[in-house]
Amino acid sequence: MITLAGQTIVVIGGSSGIGYAVAESSLQSLASHVIIASSSLDRVNAAVSRLESAAKSAGVSGKVSGRVLNVKDSAQIKSFFDEVGEIDHLVFSSGDALTLSGLKDLDLDSIRGVYDVRLWAPTICAQQAKIKKSGSIVLTTGSVVKKPSQGWSIVAGIAGSVDSLTRGLAVDLAPIRVNCIAPGFVNTEMWDTTPKDVLEKIFAEQSEKLLVKHVASPEEVAEAYLFAMKCAFITGETLHVNGGQTLV
Repeated sequence: MITLAGQTIVVIGGSSGIGYAVAESSLQSLASHVIIASSSLDRVNAAVSRLESAAKSAGVSGKVSGRVLNVKDSAQIKSFFDEVGEIDHLVFSSGDALTLSGLKDLDLDSIRGVYDVRLWAPTICAQQAKIKKSGSIVLTTGSVVKKPSQGWSIVAGIAGSVDSLTRGLAVDLAPIRVNCIAPGFVNTEMWDTTPKDVLEKIFAEQSEKLLVKHVASPEEVAEAYLFAMKCAFITGETLHVNGGQTLV
């Protein structure tokens, strides 16, 4: 069985949601060191504590550490990777909650902010990370790249850019592998501000539409990231993990 034994994994956006699940799954796959980074010190500290407890419960001995990182600041990104040093895998799952309005009402500053986090930040991370030749980068896009909803044209453009960036980086950084995960509807902390009754209705409606009849957990989606890290014969690919969302 292929594991991540002896390997160091950096997860940008690893304090919650899919990123946290990737960090936890990496430890369970015997990674020797998992480093998470996020913009909030409190969230980083809480996540590190949870990951250490999870590792202990699972009987694995991987080290966990955390850093505060503002992915909109390119100088911070460079300093972060200088401090971290050589790693085996970089996972980028960071993303602010999307609050974009319709296309006609968009202002340039709001668009720039989304691009800063979801496109420029992973680009700079890929540039600055010191990854072993046998290692990989795993980026994150979304199902909107194949099936945009009304009012999501800008988000679809960003998602498509990350999808294309993945293939370009796979060529430029070879033999380092570069892949991307495109999740669909996932139950993460981004939904925490939604009233419970509204959220239950949304999840019920989405579950009925999806071919698999349920909304994804972060742990389910994390399996795709683990595969992308472990499989040494995949690069330049975007893996769609959406429960059949793009088919209905």
